[in-house]
Amino acid sequence: MQSQFTSNDVMALTGITARQLQWWDERRIVAPRREGHRRIYDYDELVTVAVICQLRHRGFSLQRVRKVIRFLQQEFGTNLAATVSAASEYHLLTDGTHLFLRTSARAVVDLLKNSEQPLLDICLSDEVRRVRAEIHARKKNAGSERPSARGRFQRSERARSA
Repeated sequence: MQSQFTSNDVMALTGITARQLQWWDERRIVAPRREGHRRIYDYDELVTVAVICQLRHRGFSLQRVRKVIRFLQQEFGTNLAATVSAASEYHLLTDGTHLFLRTSARAVVDLLKNSEQPLLDICLSDEVRRVRAEIHARKKNAGSERPSARGRFQRSERARSA
């Protein structure tokens, strides 16, 4: 699986805009490494961007998401990407207003504090699987293309006839 992603890759995989990525980097929400002027994201940073995008689409403010990220790092020594991975012992839950972290079958931590509403379990690991599938699909498609004499990509003869 691909381990490094450019800003263009992250935008294509998550639907985030270039300006949002730049703003998040400036505020150290998701801070990729730099190669010159290019931002290079690792897989965990890509997953973090995808999960933050999903939380934002579900109505959570960036301020609340930042609070969750900080809490996970300080209290549990984990990051957002690790928390929503399929093998994680932690799970994010929401009642639509608050975010909770299920740390075991019997323990739920209110990440944003003071909620008394019933919970709705949002499976953010589905977003991780979607991003992973998109990476595999893009990798497969890239393998069926070859550069033409002009430097543009064309489908290989075998891919066209299939």
